[in-house]
Amino acid sequence: MYGYRAGNLGAEFLGDRSIRDRLRMILEYRKRAYQPPSFATIHRTTEMTLVQAPRIDPRYACFDIVIRRSKIHRYGVYANQRIPGHRKVIEYTGMRLNRKDAAAVESGEYTYLFAVDNYWTLDGARGGSGAEIINHSCDPNLISRVMKGHVLYMSLRTIKPREELTIDYNFADLKETTACSCGAEACRGTIEKRKKRKKK
Repeated sequence: MYGYRAGNLGAEFLGDRSIRDRLRMILEYRKRAYQPPSFATIHRTTEMTLVQAPRIDPRYACFDIVIRRSKIHRYGVYANQRIPGHRKVIEYTGMRLNRKDAAAVESGEYTYLFAVDNYWTLDGARGGSGAEIINHSCDPNLISRVMKGHVLYMSLRTIKPREELTIDYNFADLKETTACSCGAEACRGTIEKRKKRKKK
């Protein structure tokens, strides 16, 4: 088993912070990791697989973001500062799994899987950066982009301080549905995207 790291993209993830501020955050992170109660963001599956001691890893976050209680679902990730639009906010990290291993993990009620391509999947429950805690919204302020095997969460617009970060999970239109509680005006009622049926 092995973790997934940013590698050569590391220098790009300094974001708007100075190198001194970045080093200070990493030292603080090593001294005390954020440890809220066990919880999980909803993904489709039957057995519990929980993230242990969820926290934001400053090595992958470009802005000051924190984990707090969420009105959407248990806990979420919030901006501690203004985040401009169209910027890298955080990288989604985790253990790299092939299709067979990912299918085995999907047997649980809660998972943190992100498919990078048709073969590789990241399991945010192991080696996650904190991006795995970001909740779903039908009107999100983030969007995911896969670049050279790295999953980047980008801001769709300016995000205000204390605003919760959200992303559209883009679940497939399956027979089973998951009720959505994002509260957006354009909420579609389910986390799954409903396909438009052709009129006969």
